[in-house]
Amino acid sequence: MRLQDIRTRLRALGARPLHEDRVLRDWVRNTGHEHGRRRPDDFLPKPVRESLPALDAEFDAMARILSTHPGEDGSARLLVGLADGQTVESVLLPRDGVCVSSQVGCAVGCRFCMTGQSGLIRQVTSGEIVAQVVLARRQRPVKKVVFMGMGEPAHNLDNVLEAIELLGVEGDIAHKNLVFSTVGDPRVFERLPLGRVKPALALSLHTTRPDLRVQLLPRAPRIDPAALVEEGERYARLTGYPIQYQWTLLDGVNDGQDELEALAELLRGKYAVLNMIPYNANEGLPYQRPSWDKARAIAAWLFERGILTKLRDSAGQDVDGGCGQLRARAGKVIPLAAA
Repeated sequence: MRLQDIRTRLRALGARPLHEDRVLRDWVRNTGHEHGRRRPDDFLPKPVRESLPALDAEFDAMARILSTHPGEDGSARLLVGLADGQTVESVLLPRDGVCVSSQVGCAVGCRFCMTGQSGLIRQVTSGEIVAQVVLARRQRPVKKVVFMGMGEPAHNLDNVLEAIELLGVEGDIAHKNLVFSTVGDPRVFERLPLGRVKPALALSLHTTRPDLRVQLLPRAPRIDPAALVEEGERYARLTGYPIQYQWTLLDGVNDGQDELEALAELLRGKYAVLNMIPYNANEGLPYQRPSWDKARAIAAWLFERGILTKLRDSAGQDVDGGCGQLRARAGKVIPLAAA
């Protein structure tokens, strides 16, 4: 169910835009309809009030937690079941964040990602995206939402941007705390500046070499890493918050001295943060995680050269935290035709 479909149904019941906003705000903030000084019968048209129990049941049916896997770092990986039997993953992050999925599977096929091994099964609707946030808020406070779970958000732009607008306008989440992660689809740089809510942007860089980028991200847009950084710089200056460049450290692949020197040159002077994340090993894939000491030395070397570098450990290392691992382990890859 898309958010626009919900608004259309409410409108057919006599709701005006402020009524639509009220119902969706109650849902996305997980507050219920009876909070505050006013009751629904003080505010909403009678047909809308009468429809609330059925509508709430539909909200709850969009997504449900099938299993929870807490990590020692304060994260928790959730296997989330959707109404048609498909599953996605969400991650409760330390410090009041949640990572949500925007697709069932992914078409980009990054060689080091478990999600991409199954290909794209279907898009996640804007309602299902928001439902993941609501599920997270029923577990703990959520002040940040990152679109870094299963899927490429740029391949589901209409649904993702619709969810981002609701979260940023009615969901009580600061716009800079809505983080849109992408491999660099040109449509992102066209659409994001036009939105009422302009999210922070995280760009998957992973290498400065065009040839290696094609190997690692075989179905990503053919955009030179330097051109990708220039697009990111323009968006950073427009929004006033830095681009987050994502760099998954693959032992012996993108952690050599030549690569690091090129990276330092590429990001020098840019309004950016480099998130360096040691690879979260996936069984059956050929890549290896570098030692933490090696990763720390790389981050320190870059920082000394003026690159704001944050060494991050992938959340949920002890519970198979890599995207797609939990879903694959649970055997929840269901052909869409069977749904």
